[in-house]
Amino acid sequence: MKRQLKTSLNSLFLLACVILLTGVYVYGEEYEILKGMDSARAIFDMRSGDPKSAAVLLGMIQQTFQDENLRTAAEKPEFVVVFIGPSVKLISTNTEGFSSDDKEKIRVIANTISEMSKAGIRLEICLAAAHLFGVDPATVLPEIKQVRNGWVTLIGHQAKGYALVPVY
Repeated sequence: MKRQLKTSLNSLFLLACVILLTGVYVYGEEYEILKGMDSARAIFDMRSGDPKSAAVLLGMIQQTFQDENLRTAAEKPEFVVVFIGPSVKLISTNTEGFSSDDKEKIRVIANTISEMSKAGIRLEICLAAAHLFGVDPATVLPEIKQVRNGWVTLIGHQAKGYALVPVY
């Protein structure tokens, strides 16, 4: 009887620990580092040219934007995503040369970009990279602002206090 009671108590304790840890994971905790922050501004240097990875990474940027921990004085964070390097191929309506699986991920990317734009995330494409990777500017998704040089955008935003987040 004592052994069964001890086993039951141990099981109950383990269950309580799992519930507590799951609650922390699900509901999150306040980030100590964010205390006293008066704004959240970030520029994401998006370079991943792999459709599957890029779809996941853009989804993570979107989730980060929605994270309540980054809201200050009921304001949304200011996010900019700059597509540089091979990532420029993934934001074009021309999907020639991609596999059917990759084309599906590119559709997911296009939907995510549309949602991001509607939420207030600014999106830009480096036209120098687009030229280098053979992307016709006329095929770039309409939500994306075209800039001549994405590095200039990165420099300008960092000079204005935006945190640089590499997305490779």
